[in-house]
Amino acid sequence: MPDHLPTIEFPAAIVDLRYSLTTFRQALNGKHPVRIVAMGSSSTAGRADVVPYPYRLEMYLRQRYKDPRPNIRIDVLNRGRGGEEANEELGRFETDIFQDDPALVIWQVGTNAVFHNDKYDVDVVAENIRKGLAQLRARGFEVLLIDPQYAPKMLWDDRAEVSDKMVRLIRAAADEAKVNLFQRWALMRHWHVQNNVSFEQLVDTTDPDKLHQSDWSTWQVSVALTNAIVKTATPTA
Repeated sequence: MPDHLPTIEFPAAIVDLRYSLTTFRQALNGKHPVRIVAMGSSSTAGRADVVPYPYRLEMYLRQRYKDPRPNIRIDVLNRGRGGEEANEELGRFETDIFQDDPALVIWQVGTNAVFHNDKYDVDVVAENIRKGLAQLRARGFEVLLIDPQYAPKMLWDDRAEVSDKMVRLIRAAADEAKVNLFQRWALMRHWHVQNNVSFEQLVDTTDPDKLHQSDWSTWQVSVALTNAIVKTATPTA
């Protein structure tokens, strides 16, 4: 990665969340530890030397809320498993989400449906996302979906069309369930197209698949996600 890092934008139209985070805000004002569960695949679990977003999010949120609560405890529980998709993750909801009773569920989905498009049918994956959201909402959880990363492997050959469809289906599922969507795809695309950030900076150069984010872009996405959560959880005057 070059020493000179680019100047990037965080457009409100992309990063702002649509729905309130009332449960999360109430948990912040309570006396007990605040739990967030991060469900997903390798973007959540982490790989190689790249620190994944759940650990960064935990650190950033603790820093942001330590004043006026210096002893606040915010735990982001990493429930990521590389290579999985919504089809498999539904089976882990009971043990990996429900039992922890989190104030917020972050669900990163859709990447493997595109990357392994010989294994997954995106329409089936989308239906399982809808089923998962219905289960989470029925139990009263606040949910934040994260869509795929904008990376070369997602744009090569027939994957470009599948990526576009998967992103649209995730948005539709979020709209239908009235849950927040963090638009990672659109944000990274904005950096690449509008801010002239190269894929060498966005993607881990040690990854032969040209799929996983670099440490730098994971950091920037984590900052954007943190800011979006804090902004949405802050009551307006």
